Amino acid sequence: MFGDVKFVCVGGSPWRMKAFTEYIAAELAMEDPKSEYPNICAGTDRYAMYKVGPVLSVSHGMGIPSIAIMLHELIKLLYHAHCKDVTIFRIGTSGGIGLEPGTVVVTRQSVDATFEPKFEQVILGKTVLRNTDLDQSLAEELLQCSKELGQFETVIGNTMCTLDFYEGQARLDGAFCSYSEKDKRDYLIKAKEAGVCNIEMESSVFSAMCKLSGLRAAVVCVTLLDRLKGDQVISSHEVLNDFQKRPQILVGCFIKKQLMTKAQPS
Repeated sequence: MFGDVKFVCVGGSPWRMKAFTEYIAAELAMEDPKSEYPNICAGTDRYAMYKVGPVLSVSHGMGIPSIAIMLHELIKLLYHAHCKDVTIFRIGTSGGIGLEPGTVVVTRQSVDATFEPKFEQVILGKTVLRNTDLDQSLAEELLQCSKELGQFETVIGNTMCTLDFYEGQARLDGAFCSYSEKDKRDYLIKAKEAGVCNIEMESSVFSAMCKLSGLRAAVVCVTLLDRLKGDQVISSHEVLNDFQKRPQILVGCFIKKQLMTKAQPS
């Protein structure tokens, strides 16, 4: 059932990952884009999984623990299905730093809240550090796809992965806030100076686990707001819907190009 998988796309929302499946099916002209795609993991509410041709689409919920559980089980699935040369993408949303809302960020490195490129995990009571580098040639290929599309701004930069949406991301609008607006701004400017372009909550463990398992990987997230200008998203529902489609469009373009290249006679 899974042996032909060459591309895996993961994202937080089950709805978004089903929408991506429908989108990629239409782009690749592989199946009727109006057909109902069954949730392969309907027996569990931990995550949803959809498949069309060589593309697997999986939701991962919010935050490092949620995506880590899914990735362990996904990597085991790919191993037991004898999948070869798999490319995996995380597509999602993020808060930008000094970027126009709607800009797509392809991650160079995932950094922690102190701007260090590492994923830290306690295993058997000992702290283990893992590398969070992503495939740079893949990032450049995605940037080239964006130039060919010419539909939206795309940049390559570092992504800060936090453990929390509010205080961990220097927001002022959570239930608790022990710092001033100036403190927040100073911190975000330091992040920008360290090469951070956007903030989300899954890229570090995604990068570390993909690198550890030898999977070619990329993180592609659209920015919904500029965090230097505020904490809350103020764009309209229609504009946000358009923004959220951008990572799908970019990754879809890459997958289509790859399959067309492989289909050409050598």
